[in-house]
Amino acid sequence: MDNLEQTEEIRKQGYLEMLDAIGVREDLDREFLYEVFSSVIDNLPTLAQSYPLIASFSVNALQLTYYIVSEHGFYVDANKGHKTQEEIVDQPNYASMIASIALDKYYTNEHMAVKMDSYASKYNPTFSTVDLYLNFILRMLSRFRSGEPERTLLIDVMNTSFKLARCVTSLLENGYQTEAFSTWRTLHENECILSILVHYKEPVAKEYLKHMRYGEAFRKGLGSKEETDECFVQIKEEMRAVDLKSKDMKRFIEYGWLLGVPNVMEVENFKFNFRDGVQRVAGLSQYSKLYEMSSEIAHSSPLLIYAPKEATSRLVTLALYESFFRLEKLFSGLFVVTASEPEQLAYLRMRDLYYQELTVAYNVLKGE
Repeated sequence: MDNLEQTEEIRKQGYLEMLDAIGVREDLDREFLYEVFSSVIDNLPTLAQSYPLIASFSVNALQLTYYIVSEHGFYVDANKGHKTQEEIVDQPNYASMIASIALDKYYTNEHMAVKMDSYASKYNPTFSTVDLYLNFILRMLSRFRSGEPERTLLIDVMNTSFKLARCVTSLLENGYQTEAFSTWRTLHENECILSILVHYKEPVAKEYLKHMRYGEAFRKGLGSKEETDECFVQIKEEMRAVDLKSKDMKRFIEYGWLLGVPNVMEVENFKFNFRDGVQRVAGLSQYSKLYEMSSEIAHSSPLLIYAPKEATSRLVTLALYESFFRLEKLFSGLFVVTASEPEQLAYLRMRDLYYQELTVAYNVLKGE
C-alpha cells in the first residue's frame, strides 16, 4: 500500500469513527456516507473556481456530515416498504444528488442564512454563561426519573422551566426578541406553578394532579364515557362549593388546583386565573405588567411587529435572569442535595466559577 492509499485509509477510518461517535443510525450505509462526504470534499476546489464565495469559508466536516446523514436517512425512510437502501443507493446520480443537496443546504443555512437583528451574541458572557449554566442543570435533571406525574411532578415542571429558559436564550441569540418575550411568558407561568408546588407541597400537588385529570376529561381523553361523566359530576360539585357557574368550568379546571393552598379563598382579590390566582399566590405580582405586555405580543398585537428590538432584547434578558435566579435557588435546594457526591461537587464548582459572573452581567443590564 503506497502513502496515498494509506492516507485515504486513515481518513476513511477516522470518518467512520466519527459517524459512530455522533450516533448515526445503525441502519444507514456507512460506506455510502463516506463516499458522498469524500466526493464533496474532493470537488470543493473545482466548485470554488465557479463560486469564489465558497473559497472564503472553511468546511465544518461535522456540520456537513449531519446534512449528508439526514438527507440520506430522509430518503431511506421515505421509501420504506417500496425500495431497499441498496436499491436507493444504486440509483443513477443518487450519490451526486445527496452530495449536491447537502452542500447546498450546508452553505446556505450555515454561512449565508439571513441574519436577524440580534442584540444578544451567544459568545457574550451575558448569554454564554447562562447557557452553560442551563446546559449543566439540564444534564443533571436528565438523570432523574421523569414523565410520571404521580411521582415526578416537581422534576417535570422544573425540567420544563429550564428548557424554556434555554429556549429564550436561543431565540434572543438568533434575533427573535418578540418570540423570546412570548416564551418568557410561558416560563414565568411555569416558575409560578413550581414555586407554589414547592412551598405548599403535597396538598397542592394532589390538587394539581386531580385537575390534570379534569383537563383530560374536558378534552374527552379519559378511558370511558362513564369515567368522564363521573369526573364532570365531581367538577360541578367542587365548583358549587366555591360559587362558580357553568360558564366558569374551563377556568376552574385550569386553576382550581389552587384550592390546595390553605385559605386561598381569603387571599385579597383572589380569582381563578393566572394574574389574580397563580401569580398572586406565588408572590410574583410585580411581574403582572410585564406578563400583560408579553401576552399582547403572543396575541399578535402591533407590539409583535413594532416593538423596539434592542429595548425588547434587554427587557427579556432581565426578566430571564430574574426567573433563572429563582429557579436556580429552587433547583439547588431540592435536587442538588439528592445528587451523588461527585455531581454535587461538580455543580458547586461550576456555581463558584460562574454565579458571580451572572450577578455582574445582571447588574450591568440593570445599569448598576
